[in-house]
Amino acid sequence: MGIAAALGLLSPFPFYYWLWTYPQTWVDLCGKGRDPCTVMAYVSHFLKLIQFLSLFSVSTFTWPPLLYFWPLIAFGQFLNFRVYQLLGESGTYYGVRFGKNIPWVTEFPFGYIKDPQYVGSILSLLACLWWVPFRYILLWTLGYVVMILVESKEDPTTRAKPTS
Repeated sequence: MGIAAALGLLSPFPFYYWLWTYPQTWVDLCGKGRDPCTVMAYVSHFLKLIQFLSLFSVSTFTWPPLLYFWPLIAFGQFLNFRVYQLLGESGTYYGVRFGKNIPWVTEFPFGYIKDPQYVGSILSLLACLWWVPFRYILLWTLGYVVMILVESKEDPTTRAKPTS
């Protein structure tokens, strides 16, 4: 396994762990006048770019992909877009941990699929098995599984206090 590719694939997860576990440090670092969710989104997009570049560096592209690609990528991305549509930036990027009041959502896929954004991301990764060696898909997926476990143990007393 290429060490650089593996590190690139894993790069966002320490960041997400830190923000989930110690949200007040992020809110304080962002300071007054800067929305911690928006700043997290910018950093997350940069880290996602590193992940994609790492994945592309170990990929072998051939066309057309096997038929399983289309339903997996379509449903996986549908779940990701739907979660963002329902939760918005603040709900997607740890707003509740940063002291924001995020309304509880029960529309599909919430209430039907546990952790729908992670499920969508994992399905999208599995769709790429035609091009990417399994070990890299597995590594990235394990990162998501760890975050599912971390985020399943939310302690409301550790939520950040918004800067005023």
